[in-house]
Amino acid sequence: MRLKWILVTLILLVVIVGMVLLAEAGGVSTDSILPFSEKIYGAEDGASLWDILISRVAQEPFNLVATIIFLCAIVHTFLAIKIGTYAKRYQSIHERRMASDGEYGAIKNRVCYKAEALHILGEIEVVFALWAIPLIIAIAYFFGWSEVSGYLSRVNYEEATFVVVIMAMAATKPIIRLAEESLRKVAQIGKCSPAAWWFSILTIGPLLGSFITEPAAMTISAMLLGQQFYQLKPSVGLAYGTLALLFVNVSVGGTLTHFAAPAVLMVAKTWHWDTPFMLANFGWKVLVAVIFSNFIYYMFFRKEFKKLKAEEALEREKIRENHLEVKEHSIPFGVTLIHVLFLAWTVVNLHSIPLVIGGFMLFIGCTQVTLHHQYRFAIRGPLLVGLFLAGLVTHGTLQQWWIEPLLGRLSEVPLFIGAIILTMFNDNAAITFLASLVPSFATNITLQKAVVYGAIAGGGLTVIANAPNPAGQSILSKFFKDGVSPLRLFLGALIPTILVALAFMMFP
Repeated sequence: MRLKWILVTLILLVVIVGMVLLAEAGGVSTDSILPFSEKIYGAEDGASLWDILISRVAQEPFNLVATIIFLCAIVHTFLAIKIGTYAKRYQSIHERRMASDGEYGAIKNRVCYKAEALHILGEIEVVFALWAIPLIIAIAYFFGWSEVSGYLSRVNYEEATFVVVIMAMAATKPIIRLAEESLRKVAQIGKCSPAAWWFSILTIGPLLGSFITEPAAMTISAMLLGQQFYQLKPSVGLAYGTLALLFVNVSVGGTLTHFAAPAVLMVAKTWHWDTPFMLANFGWKVLVAVIFSNFIYYMFFRKEFKKLKAEEALEREKIRENHLEVKEHSIPFGVTLIHVLFLAWTVVNLHSIPLVIGGFMLFIGCTQVTLHHQYRFAIRGPLLVGLFLAGLVTHGTLQQWWIEPLLGRLSEVPLFIGAIILTMFNDNAAITFLASLVPSFATNITLQKAVVYGAIAGGGLTVIANAPNPAGQSILSKFFKDGVSPLRLFLGALIPTILVALAFMMFP
């Protein structure tokens, strides 16, 4: 055991010394040069896309290195569930060995380090942060250690910070109870059956994203789905279909206004889009697509919804017979109002991180004063989601060397389809931000709408496609036996994505 820790210490020393030598070898720069500006590549007029990309890699080989690391991180996200399975297997083997070794073995080998390491590698929320380590080493090697701090200081982590705060606030008992009681009035139209709750949450919840921001809408909708639907243990197909609908609907549901969806917020000021413009060009199309997608999935799974209704009725009857019903105490109006005001403060000041953090500190104090009306305050989930987004934006910011010229060479329909595909592998807000930098888009409203249509339509295909998706996965992953499968999520999101795309294409 001592030899093991001596080896670990030596490895850490080698890594630290190596990073120092890399920093010295790369030199020291006074200004951050990452991400590279298009101006450093010289004239590219008339060149094909392939020639431009080859030329940019030849001039700055780091471009290719950063993209390879980013692709490795994406592949890692698809392998995360498999890695988690191996972690459970090694943990099970370790526990059997401890049992056979008796009490001494249980004390001596309490922790299975192999299983713990695989468990960390299998956590999808930490994937991009882990792959940021080789990225940082690459930056230090090519440009010096000062460029590492220079680049990281230029990356915009506002969204990651905001998601941590808004997710923690939206998951508190007064906010969830307020949302639940509001949606209950809608669900009562269907006598509060599982299907009524399901339809209400997946329709109204995502549309709230246009007013309280998409991360807050995702958090509230996911929490309510967990309480009112997933606890009934739906089939795997319905479980993934519901999660896919949630992701797609939230991605498009925040576009009724110009300030709530990150993908719209990135271009609204540059292209002079306001709420009336969003309602006219996005709002009614989104509403039709959301309702129609939910209806299609409901009709496909209607038989299972009938079974869930029968099972819920039996469960309620057992609870009444055994006198297990627990009547929850009401939350004073003043407590709920204070929580809503804190939520509003965070939304209004989302671009001022000091005000967001300051308000969050006061909010935590408020929850301590009102502990009797709170769930147990959980910060682990929001922090992991924030870590995921921070890692994603750290990698994604360096991909503009190939995304920007690609977008600039596409006409309307290819641009629309291309934006959907690109969004699968990068946050849709990053896609629209890069589109706002393309000169040919500045005065062409057709191309502007095409790229945003594609970015928000593809926001539910993968966990990384839209910033709020990791929050939804973090809340609902416990209802999936081996975690959320990226492939099944993609397949479940295909139909609603196609329906949203058709709504945009048929009514441009």
